[in-house]
Amino acid sequence: MPLRLNPTFRERLDASDRALVGLWACSGSPLAAEILAGSGVDWLLIDMEHSANTLGSVLAQLQAVAAYPVTPVVRVPYGDDVILKQVLDIGAQNVLVPMVSTAEQARELVAAVRYPPRGRRGVGSALSRSARWNRVDGYLADADQHVSLFVQVESAEAVGNAAEIAAVDGVDGIFVGPADLAGSLGVLGQQTHPDVIAAVERAFDAVRAAGKPVGVNAFDPAAADAYIAGGAAFIAVAADVSLLARGSEGLAARFIPTDPGAQRASY
Repeated sequence: MPLRLNPTFRERLDASDRALVGLWACSGSPLAAEILAGSGVDWLLIDMEHSANTLGSVLAQLQAVAAYPVTPVVRVPYGDDVILKQVLDIGAQNVLVPMVSTAEQARELVAAVRYPPRGRRGVGSALSRSARWNRVDGYLADADQHVSLFVQVESAEAVGNAAEIAAVDGVDGIFVGPADLAGSLGVLGQQTHPDVIAAVERAFDAVRAAGKPVGVNAFDPAAADAYIAGGAAFIAVAADVSLLARGSEGLAARFIPTDPGAQRASY
């Protein structure tokens, strides 16, 4: 029976009249990913760069969130042809590649996610979930329509090259990373430093001028609001692990007195 794949993140962005709001899935847990998927957010970033996620755990999370109206994006650890091929073959339709600093890097990534003659992605659709084991009619011919590629700008060099990177045919959007950008600018750990914000805004201007959607990571609500107002087409506002960390800390602070003697005195 012929099957249809979900719209790509590119298509979701094209159809939206507001910023798409997302969360990170870093824990590696399919259960946590499913909980996030049912929260009402628009997209979910399954992260392989700064987490213990493997191909197996990414596959399990893609399967866990498939029943929900959320668009999963898989961030690979780096722009390697084999990793991209494997992630695509397990059914990721949307991939994000970190640390892209030049247009030439971007062109190489486009080639890695496209089948010949437009690229060099290895052909294994009959064996893989990407084409639902050849149950998606015309997958090989139409694969470019089923895959979207986003790249991450997160260094001073990358910001300077943002316009050229965004202009590469086959790059569907740019995600700006303030954390590494802060380190590149000499203010490590200060994602809301004025220099970092100014660099993010320069990247926004360059990418939007190239006609591509631009997104950003902003776990600070005030920064997120400002970036949405500044033209972010998509934004990530928290992660499963950060929500668990901050939530559990809040409960501990609420119920455990800072002065142990105060609790004993109340008995």
